[in-house]
Amino acid sequence: MVTQEAFLFSGTIADNIAIGRPEATRAEIEEAAKAIGAHDFITSLPDGYDTDVRKRGGRISAGQRQLVAFARALLADPAVLILDEATSSLDVPGERAVQQAMDTVLAGRTAVVIAHRLSTVEVADRVLVMEQGRIVEDGHPSTLMTAQGHYAGLHQAWRDSLVG
Repeated sequence: MVTQEAFLFSGTIADNIAIGRPEATRAEIEEAAKAIGAHDFITSLPDGYDTDVRKRGGRISAGQRQLVAFARALLADPAVLILDEATSSLDVPGERAVQQAMDTVLAGRTAVVIAHRLSTVEVADRVLVMEQGRIVEDGHPSTLMTAQGHYAGLHQAWRDSLVG
């Protein structure tokens, strides 16, 4: 599970990536980080993968914490992955980096993605739009776009916000 605020434990970057698979080798940890796009920022830290992230990951940015959380998920290799608002607290550059990470970690697995940011769900095979606790639309994003319903309206408002 990757949540809105990626929780990191006191310890090193490598320890945090390997939480879901503690027997992972250093090479496997680095491979997961490279696949997610986190390797460059990690190696730029004072002690690289051995850098202590400090309490709650306070030594690195929110976007970097998200990338570590995605590397953790990729290394754990779950059959089902839950993303709960995984991009909502990020700025645009951070969101772009995490979007690329999401494409990598979601490939070949089932994911439940809870999101308000439509950029997060554009890659979905199926979208359920909920309003007041009820499903009001269900379908592929492109199908929902042509239906001119709730999803299409949300998508247009999101696109307009990017331009203005």
